[in-house]
Amino acid sequence: MKERIVTILEQFGLFFLFWMRSLGSVFRRPFRVRLILEQMERIGVESVPIIGLSSLAIGMIFSLQMVQLLQPFRAEIAVGTAVAVTLARELAPIITTLMLIGKNGSAMAAELGTMRVTEQIDAMETMSVDPIHFLTVPRVMACIVMFPMLTLMANVVGVFGAWVVAVWAMEVESATYLEQMFTVLRARDVLQGMLKAAVMGYMTAIICTFYGYHAENGAQGVGEASTKAVVSSSVAILVADYVMAMIFWG
Repeated sequence: MKERIVTILEQFGLFFLFWMRSLGSVFRRPFRVRLILEQMERIGVESVPIIGLSSLAIGMIFSLQMVQLLQPFRAEIAVGTAVAVTLARELAPIITTLMLIGKNGSAMAAELGTMRVTEQIDAMETMSVDPIHFLTVPRVMACIVMFPMLTLMANVVGVFGAWVVAVWAMEVESATYLEQMFTVLRARDVLQGMLKAAVMGYMTAIICTFYGYHAENGAQGVGEASTKAVVSSSVAILVADYVMAMIFWG
């Protein structure tokens, strides 16, 4: 038990030092714009299909459930409001982040873990190249930018999927659906959801690169680092989501 506590405290200490080093590297020259753009393409552009399909399915399923729930009360016209607000505030940021953790977070941990166990990171340090500035910062900046953009796309696609189900499958009036949605949904809801996504993107990048950077014990260690990165970042963003929800709407 004592050894377990010591190990946990050591991990927290390592993470804190890694986090502080990454913060200090963000504004240090040279600004590696090309690497940031490459990561933005990998994290953002290449993730459009999976985020689009996921948000479309979520919107359609949520709309179907809401219409069936509200029909006995003759309140199905409120489905547009319920779907749009819930997507903007909670579902779009959470679904987007969880999908990107599975797709890109695990890849970050595996890439950096492989570089660590094959001593590529050690070679960079030998050549006086800061591996955190070179490897971590571009991924962090790309996540901060692309997570909100993909969340905005998830909002649009999810609302469209909900509209299709409500209007074409459940025979809710299109004009009423849209009127109710735009009456209640505010720009603040969308912007705060995007802000949540930016924070979650930052947390995802820091946690996943941390586990990859400190991977050890060969191929098995890389696999363990990827697993820990996905689990830890998923739990962390769910806790952060609750905290931000209390701050924004509590």
